[in-house]
Amino acid sequence: MSMTDPLGDMLTRIRNAQLRRRSTVQTPGSRLRANVLDVLKSEGYIRDYSTTDYGNGRTEFTIELKYHEGEPVIRRIQRVSKPGRRVYASVDTMPRVADGLGTVIMSTPQGVMADHEAREKNVGGEVLCQVF
Repeated sequence: MSMTDPLGDMLTRIRNAQLRRRSTVQTPGSRLRANVLDVLKSEGYIRDYSTTDYGNGRTEFTIELKYHEGEPVIRRIQRVSKPGRRVYASVDTMPRVADGLGTVIMSTPQGVMADHEAREKNVGGEVLCQVF
């Protein structure tokens, strides 16, 4: 069975694993997921992730979740642009999460990046998700 929203599936897996206080979570691999995980790691929301290659083009990511004093570092993670409704933003209309305390992950022509980096490079794009 094909999945209609692979990125939304990964975000839901992270959210569910943190509710159960898991230290790691597995998710199928893709380039978009890897790029989003790179942003989450650079922004300090996850510890790290590793890739397992099963051959035939199948890969799987093992994501190490991050906790601070027993509470998940990610308080809220949600998908913004969905397959049924894509959301795009220019540099001027780019949303802010919790007055700049959170992060918006964008897919731009220059790659997947956090909102503050997209503002520095003066590029807009698709708003993938919000993390706080």
